[in-house]
Amino acid sequence: MIKTKTPSESLTTMTEMIFPNDTNTLGNLMGGNLMRLMDVVGAICAQKHSNRIVVTASVDNVSFKEPIPLGSVVTLQAKVTRAFSSSMEVVIDVWAENIPAQERVTTNKAFFTFVAVDQSGRPIDVPQTITETDEEKELYDGALRRRQLRLVLAGRMKPEEAVELRTLFEV
Repeated sequence: MIKTKTPSESLTTMTEMIFPNDTNTLGNLMGGNLMRLMDVVGAICAQKHSNRIVVTASVDNVSFKEPIPLGSVVTLQAKVTRAFSSSMEVVIDVWAENIPAQERVTTNKAFFTFVAVDQSGRPIDVPQTITETDEEKELYDGALRRRQLRLVLAGRMKPEEAVELRTLFEV
C-alpha cells in the first residue's frame, strides 16, 4: 500500500446544473441539496486518497455566501488537506456560473471529515498526505487545529488537551 499521497491525487471535480426540483420557492438551490452534493464529491475525493470505503464523520460550518439560482451550473471541487490515522479532512470549494452571462461566483467553502473503513465498518489506516504547494501546506497546517476544535466541540477531547488551539490564544 502507498504510504503517502499528495492532495492533487485526490482532486475531484463535480459539475451539476440546477433544475426546478432542486430549488426552494425563491428559485434558488436548496441548502440541503447543496450539502448532499458536497458530501458526494467529498466522499469520492476521500476514496481516491484512501482506496477504501469512507463514511462521513463530520461537517464543519457551511455558510451560504451567495444564492445559487435555477439554471446555474454548480461546480464543486474537493481535495484532501490532511490525513490522520484513519480520517481525512477534505476541503470543498463551490462556485456557481451563469454561463450565458459569463458570470461566476464563489458560493461556499467547507471542511468535511471522512473515515476510511473496512468491509466490517471498522476504521482502517490511510496514506499520509504530502503537500506540494504553499496553499496545500497552509491547509495541512490548519487541519490539525480544525481537527482539535472538532474533537473538543464533540466532547471527544478536553480543551486543555487541544495543544494547537492553545497556541492560537497565547499572547
